[in-house]
Amino acid sequence: MIRSKTNPHIKYLRRLTRRRWREKEGHFILEGVRLVEEALCSGWPVKMLVYTPSASERAGALLESARERGIQLLPVEEGLLGELADTETPQGVLAVVEKPGCTLEETLAAGPSLLLVVDGVQDPGNLGTIIRSADAAGAGAVILFPGTVDLYNPKTIRATMGSLFHLPVIAVREGEGVLARLRAAGFMLVAGVPAGGIPLPVVDMTGPVVLAVGNEARGLSPWLLERADLLATIPMPGRAESLNVAAAASIMLYEAVRQRMGCGQDQAGFVSVHQNHYDEDSTASSRVHPGFKARPR
Repeated sequence: MIRSKTNPHIKYLRRLTRRRWREKEGHFILEGVRLVEEALCSGWPVKMLVYTPSASERAGALLESARERGIQLLPVEEGLLGELADTETPQGVLAVVEKPGCTLEETLAAGPSLLLVVDGVQDPGNLGTIIRSADAAGAGAVILFPGTVDLYNPKTIRATMGSLFHLPVIAVREGEGVLARLRAAGFMLVAGVPAGGIPLPVVDMTGPVVLAVGNEARGLSPWLLERADLLATIPMPGRAESLNVAAAASIMLYEAVRQRMGCGQDQAGFVSVHQNHYDEDSTASSRVHPGFKARPR
């Protein structure tokens, strides 16, 4: 039983509460029975399980499973775990998990047709909800561009409700090369904008498509908008000025799901996002202008 704050394991766990140390060590802390269960069931590399003697019966079963897998178990005093936990009422279980090494190339090799780019979202709850929606919609991956909140922030992880372990979430160091690679792989980029874009239900998203959402206040980066194949706007007939970015991402994802399930409008009414349906004299700048009109099928 560990009781001292100066124990090396406790010092290491404290370091992992800071982003720069998580990035340096390649590990992060996972809190709560359900999330640790999800990580184990999904095959994520759990390196250590930290627990208190008062952990629940469900946590006891989890500890037994971890013991059978050869995972290091570390009993600590309840007060110590409370200081390490991010929640006000911890469940008595923490895990140290190794970050996965999934790459964009590995993701593309799996043949996805629906991807989501997140550009500069700052709220951990928003990012977690976006990942959860992408998981529910069957997206092949979520790609985080620079400036986006840390994926392994405890609030982000909790907001994913376990979806973090169900699909690749890839944080990239630069975005332009990623977009070029996605375009080379046959994807078209549909950028979500609050106003002035083509109405979302009219955009054909039945082919390989990357949806993009941006920062809560500023939206998508100007350079990304310039490289988009289409700008799409969610119709808002009510009086609300805008939608929360997580809500907007969910609507965009589920419009793609709706179209792929064969529901709703006749395919002939969609605007194609494929290059061969653009006017021949269309340029990159004209394709992304809010007034851009693509050639219908």
